[in-house]
Amino acid sequence: MITCTFVNKTREKQWKEYYADFEKIAAHALTVLDKPGDYTISVILVKSKRIHQINRDYRQVDRPTDVISFAACDSQDEFELIEEAEVELGDIFINVEAALAQAEDYGHSLRREICFLFTHGLLHCFGYDHMQPDEEKIMFELQHEILDPLVPRS
Repeated sequence: MITCTFVNKTREKQWKEYYADFEKIAAHALTVLDKPGDYTISVILVKSKRIHQINRDYRQVDRPTDVISFAACDSQDEFELIEEAEVELGDIFINVEAALAQAEDYGHSLRREICFLFTHGLLHCFGYDHMQPDEEKIMFELQHEILDPLVPRS
């Protein structure tokens, strides 16, 4: 089971409607990834200005982005060493303004885009990455395997 803590820094109430989707995606991810146990994760919804600051301060990239994850563990292997009753996965910051723009750019629903960003961030918190072609292939296949049954691409 994954317990999600939601923090909405946008002051816009519309984003609450996606919290149930995030929880379903997180639960399905545990099945797909074969990760039994109890986990917690924080999901922070922000706007472009705030994620730009985070990206600049923590990644030294001076521009906004769509999602940033801060994983509690650096790799998948670290999870094998954790023996706690509940594992903290980390934090996912989602830029809602980027989600709105990208949904339009990619021609799919806002629900699909914001759920995709959550899934992408969640996989990073589980230690997946896409810096190398073989890693990217695995991570992107998992994104679709987790998300497609729950949130259609329309």
